[in-house]
Amino acid sequence: MQPKDISNIRFCSCHDSKYIKPKRMLFRENGKERSWDIIEAHDSVAILLYHKPKESFVVVKQFRPAVYLKESIRKTPNLKVELGYTFELCAGITDKKGKSLKEIAQEEILEECGYAIPLENINKITEFYSSVGFAGSKQTLFFATIDESCRQNEGGGIEDENIEVMFIPRKKAHNFILDESYPKTSGIMFAFLWFFENFKDC
Repeated sequence: MQPKDISNIRFCSCHDSKYIKPKRMLFRENGKERSWDIIEAHDSVAILLYHKPKESFVVVKQFRPAVYLKESIRKTPNLKVELGYTFELCAGITDKKGKSLKEIAQEEILEECGYAIPLENINKITEFYSSVGFAGSKQTLFFATIDESCRQNEGGGIEDENIEVMFIPRKKAHNFILDESYPKTSGIMFAFLWFFENFKDC
């Protein structure tokens, strides 16, 4: 399936990105000179949202150009979404100076999913590295429960973001994360499994 609402796709060289900086690290390991190409990128936050009345996880679906490029080459069969779209946790990069990670997470929840959550209701799960082979960025994972009393707007992101808010029923979540026809991040898989382990009786 071709991406929806995406047209005139083309590629060019990237020389002046405000989000990434390519570098080459030169070093000596065990007496041997080596080099490694690196992308310097922002750290990020991600939030596992659980809607208690709906008994569902709240995730986002959006177009990812890098996934589009790779899937155009792979030609993975039987994807259940348009080419380049992925299912992810609500998330954002930590490029907002003067704000704590929890404050950034709170802001992302409102912008992407439309829910206003008090800071004290957003709880840190853990942090981990992503893209260790070329970026080494760190992601901090949070958790919050929500209901419709928290609803402020429909979400969808800001400026030119085009984010679709999705509800994954808890009863279907385990099959969802193992179904390869739904393109998704490792973060969403880990977060769901963390929830199953810690809220078995919820």
